Amino acid sequence: MTTSDPGGGPGAAELPFFVYGTLLPGEPNHDLFLRGRTAGERPAVRPRALLYEGPGYPYAIEGHGRVHGMLLVAAPGVYGELLGLLDHLEEYLGPGHPRNLYERVVREVELPARGAAEPGEPGAPRESGPGEHLAPRESGESGAARKSGAPVRAWVYLAATAVTRSLRTGGVLIPEGRWTTGRRAPGGS
Repeated sequence: MTTSDPGGGPGAAELPFFVYGTLLPGEPNHDLFLRGRTAGERPAVRPRALLYEGPGYPYAIEGHGRVHGMLLVAAPGVYGELLGLLDHLEEYLGPGHPRNLYERVVREVELPARGAAEPGEPGAPRESGPGEHLAPRESGESGAARKSGAPVRAWVYLAATAVTRSLRTGGVLIPEGRWTTGRRAPGGS
């Protein structure tokens, strides 16, 4: 799926968010931006994407690989606030804006079977199991489909066009598509 940002304004579907960098549990921006604002967090994978080193945070771009991260659902009543906070963090000013650092786009992500991530590994499910509410109600997907690894539509912040071009010509690819602690200083995504 390659749908562009429909604006995220009133009436837009409240899609979950796929995060893969400093917003992961244990990373510097997780508590800062997500604490108390999510109803569920579950390991997920973005197929057809590559992960690159950035200046303290990673960039995902379209490509022949997989990026590992988490699928997040906003807590009731805070979707608009969370969307605005993440857009600000990711320096997203609107679809195709020339000063975007990232583009917010709708993409499909996959949910591995429960327990597929090792305990303590980035992306391991939280013990409380809040990930049962990980797809928007409007999508028509059943809970069983979400649990079986069927694709889920989510907002994903991908590197903007100019950044992508630079990464493809001289960026440092992160081999298994996993952002890990100790690789960088605090930053975005």
